[in-house]
Amino acid sequence: MREFGEMTGSERALHALNRLAFGPRPGDYEHVRAIGAEAYIHQQLNLESIEIPMSLVDRVHDLRTLHMTPAALFVEYQRPIQMARRQNDKDDQKDLRKRARVVIREAVEARLLRAIEGPRQLQEVLTAFWFNHFNIFAGKGLCDVWTGSFEELAIRPHTLGRFRDLLGATARHPAMLFYLDNWQNTAPNAPGATKRFDGINENYARELMELHTLGVSGGYTQADVIALAHILTGWGLPRAGGGRPRDTRDMEEGVEVLRSRSFMRRRMWNRFDAQPSYASGAAFYFDASRHDFGRKTLLGHTIESGGEREVEEALDLLARHPSTAKHISYQLAQYFVADDPPALLVTKMASRYAQSDGHIREVLATMFASDEFWDPRNFHTKYKTPYEYVISSVRAAGTLVTNFRPLAGTMQLLGMPTYGCLMPNGYPNTQEAWLNPDAMMARLSFASALGNGNLPLEAPPFDPDDGGTRGYFNKKGVANIKLDANPARAGRRMTAPDATALVSTLGNDFSAKTRGAIEAAPPQLRAAMVLGSPEFMMR
Repeated sequence: MREFGEMTGSERALHALNRLAFGPRPGDYEHVRAIGAEAYIHQQLNLESIEIPMSLVDRVHDLRTLHMTPAALFVEYQRPIQMARRQNDKDDQKDLRKRARVVIREAVEARLLRAIEGPRQLQEVLTAFWFNHFNIFAGKGLCDVWTGSFEELAIRPHTLGRFRDLLGATARHPAMLFYLDNWQNTAPNAPGATKRFDGINENYARELMELHTLGVSGGYTQADVIALAHILTGWGLPRAGGGRPRDTRDMEEGVEVLRSRSFMRRRMWNRFDAQPSYASGAAFYFDASRHDFGRKTLLGHTIESGGEREVEEALDLLARHPSTAKHISYQLAQYFVADDPPALLVTKMASRYAQSDGHIREVLATMFASDEFWDPRNFHTKYKTPYEYVISSVRAAGTLVTNFRPLAGTMQLLGMPTYGCLMPNGYPNTQEAWLNPDAMMARLSFASALGNGNLPLEAPPFDPDDGGTRGYFNKKGVANIKLDANPARAGRRMTAPDATALVSTLGNDFSAKTRGAIEAAPPQLRAAMVLGSPEFMMR
């Protein structure tokens, strides 16, 4: 770690590419050197100015399930499985589950494709960052058909916008509501309290404060968790067979009765079939029959009875809270600057968060312009996660990927399957979490296979029916991906990257010892030496 001086022009270009992007592709380093790191950052912060190649647009467009609504995904891929289960048709269930694998497979392909080839790199970095922040596990129940939609609809459009909009989008998406069980959260003794919908579930309320907004030391208490859970009662999903209320006036009248005349609650609610069905296009539903309409106190603020409006008021309060400003700023600084980010930088970012009403672009601009971001002591000090390592390797090699299975399989072997983190706190991004001997050996094996052209990345896409027996993830949360990197099969080899070009792409940013080792190696091993070098493990 350097202790003094300033970054050189070449270092600034590489620093910007390694922090705002998943590392350079061929030509990127020269481009950023030519326009300057500050101009590159400005472009990435204003992503609308960056044109996406039609070839990439077309490939993403071809991933049909990625563009389906959550309701349509449920009707086409999940509802048939439920019907087969009711009929106890195990063979049909197995076939339908195989068919449904296409949803998560296309989500994984879209994520990796955009990360490797997308010119709006900061958006790709932030999409992965914010998904991890609001993590859901694709292997839990209905999340297997909704995870791609969660990223596409709730995360991706809001990566550089207001945090409150991002928070609201995740709070309304069915994947989040199912993953953290809020779809079952019901006020005790409410008219709609039946079977599984009977009682308070605190899971989402707790993670909403601990992980998504305030942070573990954000000043909330168990009483606040309980209050937020009551605010969130009825905030959830349609029931599979529900119909629509007759009109809005009926709904408002029914809510008023629920508030004031307990003896008529059940009779009044029977005037209409309250919940819409997935077939109607709905995938979020506020069920007033399961809501607690009492007054609540959250973080010292009184939340008056208001049904669905209570949740929006609570989200406003959480998004604008000083603890949220600090927590979000710390998370961003830890990812983009240092494992232990400077406290002064976090304070400056939190102040900008408050001034801009939580505008993420403004907070990032403050960070990217800071002395701390450009401090040479923070150059090449972030150890790449498995996801970052695999993506940056393929980007540096300049390989056109048509078969993503070896990449997804490698991430699984390295302990970071895409959409495969079981816990809501997401994957860590610090060196301590990922640097160990076994993981290093797996990285070097990947570097050798890629550097020698022995990964079938240019082969036809893998068969979506190939894998395990329960979707993309098995019951233990392990991705069902068979890593087939056998180059002996016809068409399984790929074009090996040229070592000299690879060194140039990476700005020849290697120590004298590493350069000597690369030059001394046989020509066919040099690319693997570059991708397995200590310098390439860092960003």
